[in-house]
Amino acid sequence: MSAPDLNLLITLDVLLAEGSVARAAQRLQLSPSAMSRALARLRETTGDPLLVRAGRGLVPTPRALELREQVSQLVQDAQALLRPVQAPDLGRLNRTFTLRTREGFVENFAIDLIARINQQAPGVRLRFVEKTNKDSTALREGAVDLETAVVDKDTRPELRTQALFGDRLIGVVRAGHPLSQAAVSAADYAAGEHIGVSMRGLDQGPIDDALALLNLSRRMLTTVPGFSSALGLARSSDLIASVPERYTTSLRIGMHSFALPFALPQFTIAMLWHPRMDADPVHRWLRSCLREVCARG
Repeated sequence: MSAPDLNLLITLDVLLAEGSVARAAQRLQLSPSAMSRALARLRETTGDPLLVRAGRGLVPTPRALELREQVSQLVQDAQALLRPVQAPDLGRLNRTFTLRTREGFVENFAIDLIARINQQAPGVRLRFVEKTNKDSTALREGAVDLETAVVDKDTRPELRTQALFGDRLIGVVRAGHPLSQAAVSAADYAAGEHIGVSMRGLDQGPIDDALALLNLSRRMLTTVPGFSSALGLARSSDLIASVPERYTTSLRIGMHSFALPFALPQFTIAMLWHPRMDADPVHRWLRSCLREVCARG
């Protein structure tokens, strides 16, 4: 049995609404003969005459009357489904989004993001989860709606990305630390005791590569997985933490920060999402909120 031509639903809807082959043809911009052929096909498909002559006009059969409202609703639903998505009513929106970020993001950006979202869509809730690796499985499976990351060669090519802000690494020590008293040289920096920050527990990174070019090396006293932990240790000791500047603004309050005295490339913090969410108007609105909050300052 061949599948029915679903285009006939539109024809049937117009025929039942107009009750006239001529008017239905005019409405669908078809010739009367083409509309007559379409009615013949509908009669064959449904096994019912649908419209029968009564005097000089056509009247619907009981089967046609039974189908009229159902067909009309089907056509409306199909048209709504294929119509471009309308802007969401944010005031009536009730939805929870999960954002996966590294330590420090919540402390620096969440307050402004929550305030902005609550102002426009009070029914939306944000759920933050800690990012402990670069695996994108959670984005692909829909367990995470949005993620922040440094985009590099390891970023999965199927993900969508958009830059949020540029950043650089800086040195941070407690207030009153010897390095807070004068300009810091590369030798001064290397001579101190350091805190490494690595999700994977690595002891070497771009800072060590830059120091090696100057025939210098640093002593890594400990390694922690996040910026907050590194700054907490540096705040109560003579250890030196090296962290992203913008990413840790609020975490460094009351501490002394200084530019690293050697060349390091800057990097970009971006948001990542799965392509299936690209056209979702509410997800698009969430991305615009995050982008605008991160653009401030």
